[in-house]
Amino acid sequence: MKKKKKRKNTIQYSKLFIFGSLLLFCLMIGRVVQLGLSPKIDGVSLKELASKRTTRKEIIQAQRGNIYAADGDVLAQNVSSYKLIAYLDPKRTTNEKKPQHVVDKEKTAEKLAPILGMEKEEVLTYLQKEGLYQTEFGSKGKGLNEITKKKIEDLNLPGLDFIESYKRYYPKGQFASYVLGYAKSSEEDGSIQGEMGIEKQYDSVLKGEDGSFEYQKDLKGYRIPDTPAITRPATQGKDITLTIDSSIQFFVEQAINDSRKNYQWEWFTITILDAKTGAVLATASDPSFDPNLRNISNYLDIFCQSPYEPGSTMKTFTYMAAMENGVYDGSETYKSGTYETSDGTVIGDWNRNGWGVISFDRGYALSSNVGVINIIDRHLNSTLLRQYFRRLGFGKKTGIELPNENKGSLNFKYETEIFNAGFGQGILTTPIQNAKAMTALTNDGMLLEPYLVQKIVDPETGEVVLENKRTEIERVASTQTVQKMIQLMDDTVNGYGNTGSGYRIDGGELIGKTGTAQIANENGGGYLDGEADIISSFSGIYPKSNPQVIIYASVKRPTAGSQKPISNAIKEIVKNISKYYGNSDTQSPTIAIADYKVPSFVNKKLDTVKTSLDSLGLHYVVLGEGSKVIKQTPSYGSVIPTNDTIYLITNDSSIRVPDVVGLSSKDAKDLLGQLGIQVELDGVGYVTSQSVAPGSEITEGLSIQLTLAPKFAVE
Repeated sequence: MKKKKKRKNTIQYSKLFIFGSLLLFCLMIGRVVQLGLSPKIDGVSLKELASKRTTRKEIIQAQRGNIYAADGDVLAQNVSSYKLIAYLDPKRTTNEKKPQHVVDKEKTAEKLAPILGMEKEEVLTYLQKEGLYQTEFGSKGKGLNEITKKKIEDLNLPGLDFIESYKRYYPKGQFASYVLGYAKSSEEDGSIQGEMGIEKQYDSVLKGEDGSFEYQKDLKGYRIPDTPAITRPATQGKDITLTIDSSIQFFVEQAINDSRKNYQWEWFTITILDAKTGAVLATASDPSFDPNLRNISNYLDIFCQSPYEPGSTMKTFTYMAAMENGVYDGSETYKSGTYETSDGTVIGDWNRNGWGVISFDRGYALSSNVGVINIIDRHLNSTLLRQYFRRLGFGKKTGIELPNENKGSLNFKYETEIFNAGFGQGILTTPIQNAKAMTALTNDGMLLEPYLVQKIVDPETGEVVLENKRTEIERVASTQTVQKMIQLMDDTVNGYGNTGSGYRIDGGELIGKTGTAQIANENGGGYLDGEADIISSFSGIYPKSNPQVIIYASVKRPTAGSQKPISNAIKEIVKNISKYYGNSDTQSPTIAIADYKVPSFVNKKLDTVKTSLDSLGLHYVVLGEGSKVIKQTPSYGSVIPTNDTIYLITNDSSIRVPDVVGLSSKDAKDLLGQLGIQVELDGVGYVTSQSVAPGSEITEGLSIQLTLAPKFAVE
């Protein structure tokens, strides 16, 4: 009986085992079916998971756009950069006659060390690392240029290789550094990011869009042959052309450098605007930096980010406020020297003894604070003064195309504050605001929008994405006000014994207003009284008879509080600009009987344009045999004497090299640049000869050298 029971139990266990196995098998089959039919398991896409494990996606970096000066000089570009690596794993070599790894580490270290600027032992520490397939050489093995790469390749050492990437390069070093800013490569993915200046402001425009290359890989990560690949090409970044004129920028930077030989300062800044368009032709500050090295001592650009009290250059705009409100009488007199406000504060002229009873006109030339106070006290108030300052653009951003522009401040309320504001103390302004306000005096009262970007171009298609030109904001002064202020600035510089006499040049064509502001005491209020605790400035126009440039300069804590650093620099700049624009060195430029504001001829029929110019008796030259004008020089909005020449470029693909002998260097560069011809200048002044003969074919990349000489040498 017992044996039968035991056998019965065994049969039951067998049935349970078989049933359990069948159940497990069914569950497995069900799971397989589920995996096959369901797009996601536990919230995870199996298809994507498998794809990621077998697919590699490589990023194709977009080329960052170039930055050019107005005359075509390259200011920022991408260059190849290399990282040195060494293969250490002997398994990489399959043919002993052609080793693919570092065989002799001692020899390799000895040869590499002087090229990388390292000690032999330091190189060896990288080569002797155990268990590595490959190694790098730290910071000194990165960012190598083509020359260094070639030196290493010429060693013919086995096991060395390079990984190519790109870095941002600035061919002219610290040239226009605060305008350009800088962009640097990311340590993670090698992408280039703009972090200052134009590089930061237009980062999204310059960087383009990365592409990708996606393919199926094997277990070792190599592409599986004959499998499909998906390529998405990179889109190159746009090119930006600035309004900066390389020659004028050079004049400015050289003048600051020359001034530094004899004087010291905390900082010095100079800005030059095109008087007729508002384009920034040059702006430089010292201390400066090299964007390649990023040796920056001050990350704030004085030009537009770091406002300061401007001092007496603001008197120009206070006088204009009185004139525009119909309350100015230049012959009206006052007692100079000191003025006591209603609260007992005594405000004095820089000459505390004064000049006796003088007129408001005379007070401007002598830079009398008391004269400004009397104008405000008798004829203006805080509301009228602030309103006019704001119309000129003070207390708000100019919109200049640089990051973090500071709007400054016009905070004055009480009597003493109002008087101080009238001569530039207690308010904060930037150089670009001051230069912008001066455009009203060079455009018959019309205030212009300053700009730094001339155009943005898609290099792949040649399409001009953006083009900036002269932009009028509003009329802020009458012709009478402009003429009166020109006269007062002329008296200030070219009159006898006035504050601007240190800026006088031969011919008397430079005019302007000087300024001296005390530096505020940040610790205890009030102002510092040290000899050098000032900001000296100058705001000027050249030439007065037909303004071409606006000049604004400031220097903080100059040696012994002198105006010499500015006056010497500006006279040097004006001398060079005079030659550059073809003005005579020895006499005033001839005043044209009438000036002509150039309209836009672009896209108009040539016959119509010729008829219009003929009716006005204007001289013009037609380039090409096309029927329509596609380019012109001078550009739209330029104001030229009626004896100047207008060049009309037509829709003719066979245009030849023009004859530019006799033209000023600027006019010649403008004309040749319109034709896509690169220009190299030798000398200053007018063109005396050109390296490519007139009538020659214009080929891609054509470059012409122009020999220049002062006007009298041409005549």
